[in-house]
Amino acid sequence: MRYIDLHVHSTYSDGSFTPTELLKLALQANLAAFALTDHDTTEGFDELKAAADEYNRGVSGDRKIEVIPGVEISAAYKTGDIHILGLLVDPHNDTLVKMMGDAKAERDRRNEKMAENLRNAGLDISIKAIREKSPDSIITRAHFAKYMVENHMVHSYADAFTYYLGDKTPYYVARKFTSPETAIKCILAAGGVPVLAHPIIYHLEPSELNNLIDKLISYGLRGIETIYSSNTLDEEAAIRAIAKEKGLLMTGGSDFHGTPKPSISIGSGRGNLKVPYELLTILRNSRD
Repeated sequence: MRYIDLHVHSTYSDGSFTPTELLKLALQANLAAFALTDHDTTEGFDELKAAADEYNRGVSGDRKIEVIPGVEISAAYKTGDIHILGLLVDPHNDTLVKMMGDAKAERDRRNEKMAENLRNAGLDISIKAIREKSPDSIITRAHFAKYMVENHMVHSYADAFTYYLGDKTPYYVARKFTSPETAIKCILAAGGVPVLAHPIIYHLEPSELNNLIDKLISYGLRGIETIYSSNTLDEEAAIRAIAKEKGLLMTGGSDFHGTPKPSISIGSGRGNLKVPYELLTILRNSRD
């Protein structure tokens, strides 16, 4: 059996590998397919598709690899956010692109204010300097952390978040997120399958998670990320039960970022992640 990974990030958002480099890693992991699901952008998919097409021209049969266009959208929930994956989207769909552009503009506003707060705390940091290191990326807190580590302001990514970037620090600036309804409807407009990402990590009580999922279903949610790097066997079983009860499609992914999450590998998560290709077939058939 060959396996897939439907949750992967590149340098176009907060991952440390380019889409072309991700392809090489996926081939080394013997994946049959993987989805590029950068935060609030699909801009990296053209590079990935070109690299995959070039590789596939020289091989045949099971040696070929499929690349799936996707996105991970941050959507408002209470005082924070939840994440909605859009899988099999048209990466150039006008409705989706506009929504992502609005999200980028809001993220830029937040980043400038956070950089200002850090400068007031005595750190020599600016968005211009961060962007020079990652010119094609959607700038996130991971890019702040990378810059701070490389410039010896902190010892590690973890320290950057603990002392400066985490939402409990005095320098943190909250984002204004798009609504879950808008996120889901834009994914649907782009021909994609909207999926609630990593439901366990929101740490919601079962009744609250149930109510949230029902609300998302009313907007058009079609799937739930069931197989995930940090899920225990019991947690995975609980999400499988929810998927079965509510008629949701199951997906799975590592949430690979590279350096920002060094314990997670593409395709295998923390070592035992296995997402069967069958789930991708079911996703595709659900769009017919």
